[in-house]
Amino acid sequence: MLRVDSAKEPYPDACPLAEFTLGVARAQDDAWVGRMAPAPAVLTDFPRRHPISRGSSMKAIRIHELGDAGVLRLEDVDVPAPGPGQALFRIEATGVNFIEIYHRTGLYKSTLPTILGGEAAGTVEAVGPGVTTVRPGDRVASLNVLGAYAEAALAPADRVVPLPAGVSARQGAAVLLQGVTAQYLTSSTFPLAQGQTCLVHAAAGGLGLLLCQMARRRGARVIGTVSTEAKAALAREAGADEVILYTQTDFEPEVKRLTGGAGVQVVYDSVGRTTFAKGLNCLARRGMMVLCGQSSGPVEAFDPQLLNQKGSLFLTRPTLAHYTATRAELLERAGEVLGWVAEGALTVRIGREFPLAQAAEAHRELEARRTTGKVLLIP
Repeated sequence: MLRVDSAKEPYPDACPLAEFTLGVARAQDDAWVGRMAPAPAVLTDFPRRHPISRGSSMKAIRIHELGDAGVLRLEDVDVPAPGPGQALFRIEATGVNFIEIYHRTGLYKSTLPTILGGEAAGTVEAVGPGVTTVRPGDRVASLNVLGAYAEAALAPADRVVPLPAGVSARQGAAVLLQGVTAQYLTSSTFPLAQGQTCLVHAAAGGLGLLLCQMARRRGARVIGTVSTEAKAALAREAGADEVILYTQTDFEPEVKRLTGGAGVQVVYDSVGRTTFAKGLNCLARRGMMVLCGQSSGPVEAFDPQLLNQKGSLFLTRPTLAHYTATRAELLERAGEVLGWVAEGALTVRIGREFPLAQAAEAHRELEARRTTGKVLLIP
């Protein structure tokens, strides 16, 4: 059975097809399709809403200046027309990620005005010239959407992946970016092996919960850090062997105690400034610091000689684009993640859902670390 862990009962996502099978994927994607587990039944769906017409208007969240969440504005904008190599799809769910906060505040550069968001799932409405990988009516998800805080958006067609039967649009939008990230972090950046130990910061967040599950799949021992008992329970449910409440206990000495002074082989740090220095002290000789986010702010400059002094450590700051550079690699990683979801082997926790118009409130909740699992916007 497909497992869904959500703060409220999900309802079926809109699907225009009476039946969706993985056979709709194009021929060049057959190798990916072959690994996907077919679902035993097709989702029961609500009737499809009226088609989105190119050139008509739609609702979108735009920013015209940098700042706090108050700069997010709901506006009427034109529905874009797909150009060569692009697909236009109606968005049924949008994933909210810290990278949008970085763009909103100016930590990452954007050309203003802009519609934020890169992760969404929905139904293809139209395709541009030369597109062969998707067609109108396909249920899809993408982590390269060109403005996902909207009712519809464009995406490069070769960066769109089909959703298998049994995986809803909400689940697709909730798992694609963070799921593929967790997949490459645990299998490629530092290929975890049986008997190794990893430290996962923000273990009850969207990425953290997926990291815990995937690390356990690979046979690793998982130590997680969280801020509350409620979050600790979620991390344990996701597979964390030990959970440290950093609000009550200094995680550095506790990690050393739990490992008998040996340290961990890898630290997955999505927090950044407030955890980085102590995280280095938690690493075993020749261990790796994987800096995969900076929710507390960017890490301050330091002398690389420090890595030598602390045990010939490795430091990497990976980015998703370099691990999904080709369509084949994207499909391989996304196929594995979505296959686990379809099989019920990977739990996707949707912590909060907000209407598109409440995008500012979604940002405030995420910034304040009052969320667990994935935050979604629903147009």
